[in-house]
Amino acid sequence: MDNSKSTGVIHPVRYGRKDRFSFMCHKGLSCFTSCCRGINILLTPYDILRLKKRLELSSQEFLSLYTEVNLLEKTDIPVVSLKMLDDEKNSCPFVRDDGCLIYLDRPSTCRYYPLGVVSLSHKEHNQEEDFYFFINESHCRGFEENREWSIEEWRVDQGVDIQDAINAGWTDLIVRKRSFPMNIQLTEKSKQLFFTACYNIDEFKRFVFESSFLTLHQIDEHTITEIQADEISLLQFAFAWLKWILFKDGNFSLDPEAVNRRNATKA
Repeated sequence: MDNSKSTGVIHPVRYGRKDRFSFMCHKGLSCFTSCCRGINILLTPYDILRLKKRLELSSQEFLSLYTEVNLLEKTDIPVVSLKMLDDEKNSCPFVRDDGCLIYLDRPSTCRYYPLGVVSLSHKEHNQEEDFYFFINESHCRGFEENREWSIEEWRVDQGVDIQDAINAGWTDLIVRKRSFPMNIQLTEKSKQLFFTACYNIDEFKRFVFESSFLTLHQIDEHTITEIQADEISLLQFAFAWLKWILFKDGNFSLDPEAVNRRNATKA
């Protein structure tokens, strides 16, 4: 999964979590907030969950007001980006000259900067499959600061380690699909399921609890209670369910009698 920004020069060297670099961003830099303009900010599912809560919007309202949807390059997976302002600098809607209005809930892409991260292949537990690179933009003065970090220290300081852990199932879905030949396409229904489950958490919750979902699927009571009470648990449940639906991988199962009853009513 590539969380890099779309502008600037990407340094070709791959880095690991123990590698060190010097960087610091603060209001005293002449370039402050320049990196928040003229960019593409990919939003993860957890980004959307946090931002819609921060703005006190439903997921659908947030998606409609602040995002645009595209198919990820080399896949037919729908991804969501922040809709930039139609001003001369193509600015983030939440940036001001003195900083970010939603800084505590800023997206993972912003937290990673000036790093980008790539996942080479899907994996269960081996996070070392990831590698990192620097996004060297000519205007950025942050590299001239003398604050030194390891990449792992930067991830922890910026809170992106927690973000990545929550989004891991989504990242795995995308990397799995990227490994497929381009001629193997998702159906329109599958794309819509992916979009709803990953990005429109309110609609997915209605799908689970207000349709025949729980009748058809054999879900234990503890899981039902957990995903009803906690949106992060529901989001990770969605990732696991999509892995089963799209890639036949997982321990979900259907109730045969419920499926037969449903099919009989459709006959």
